[in-house]
Amino acid sequence: MARLENTAQRHKMIRVYLKKLLDEKSFSERRRITLNEVSEETKISRATLTRIANTPGYNTNTDTINTLCKYFKCAPGELLGFVADDEEKGMM
Repeated sequence: MARLENTAQRHKMIRVYLKKLLDEKSFSERRRITLNEVSEETKISRATLTRIANTPGYNTNTDTINTLCKYFKCAPGELLGFVADDEEKGMM
């Protein structure tokens, strides 16, 4: 039984919902918001934002999470989710 639990734990990851929040912000403000704009306003490099947006399970730091939460005016639970790898693959 413990082996099954360990296997299940290895197949879960934290997902950053950057694209989702960006789409919602764009919709609510009725304008296109680019990663370049987010980068300029947050001082998070464009390369880091691209990796967060496009790399499942990308490992970022709490300062970046904090900055993104401030930018999107959201709680960490709205920016981050804990999903199984199978769910992640289905989202791509």
